[in-house]
Amino acid sequence: MTAADRDLVAALRAELAAIDPQRACDRAAESAGLGRGLVTREASIARLAVRLGRETEAAIRPGVRRRAKHVRITDSAAGSGPPDGELANPAPEFDWAGSADHCRWAWLRGRFLARGSLSLSAGRAHLEFVVPADEAPILAGRLADVDLPASWRVRRGRGVVTWKNAETIGTFLRRIGAASAILELEARQVSRALRGELNRVINAESANLQRAVVAAGRQLAAIGQLEADGRLAELPKVVRLAAAARRATPEATLAELSEHLLLHRSTVQRALERIEQLAADSDRAALA
Repeated sequence: MTAADRDLVAALRAELAAIDPQRACDRAAESAGLGRGLVTREASIARLAVRLGRETEAAIRPGVRRRAKHVRITDSAAGSGPPDGELANPAPEFDWAGSADHCRWAWLRGRFLARGSLSLSAGRAHLEFVVPADEAPILAGRLADVDLPASWRVRRGRGVVTWKNAETIGTFLRRIGAASAILELEARQVSRALRGELNRVINAESANLQRAVVAAGRQLAAIGQLEADGRLAELPKVVRLAAAARRATPEATLAELSEHLLLHRSTVQRALERIEQLAADSDRAALA
């Protein structure tokens, strides 16, 4: 990824980590989504884990206030990938089947922050969760429950749940709370698409222009040959008009020539093709 893409991913994750759910059930669900072990290189996610951990611990042990110990911050630079280790975490299990949709999305937000990574490259988006192998089919099933089916596989002993469809990824990020960053992501995708379309049109126009230049060169050579041996003057008026127009405007397209002569494009094309054919026949006769 480019530096700009990495910055965008970091901003998106920081935006998600800064969300403060109003419902206690959503906060508990997000804490569960962060998981029983969390190693992070991102300060914003570490702060989220500590904040949710304190609330979870207070709910489990009313009246007890102490620092949450379910998160460890590594010394590495901030990144967007999933954690590499496991630590003890008092976060409770999450009852997916018995939870409301808003709790499910809070849980998925926590799971993405803890175990998800987003990659942007050449206009393509790739999002994956790296989870314990036995969790992969469960997570994929839960994503299918919210109409966002994902593929999953086991890679080097870990479960990998993946999306490669930009629209699906955008829907997921929007549903878990990304707003500003997703707008920037979509704007970049639109910009890339427009640049791609513009390049395609330019390339097509360049190819058409090149073909027109080559054809005009052949036609001018044929006109000169027929004029030199006196046969051009013997041709029908329409053919002579097309030849004169081509000589006057070598760079003109067939459409421009037909507009200038007030003739159908196909009529002008057949006239010029006849000139080329006559010149070619003359060349073959000379060689024979």
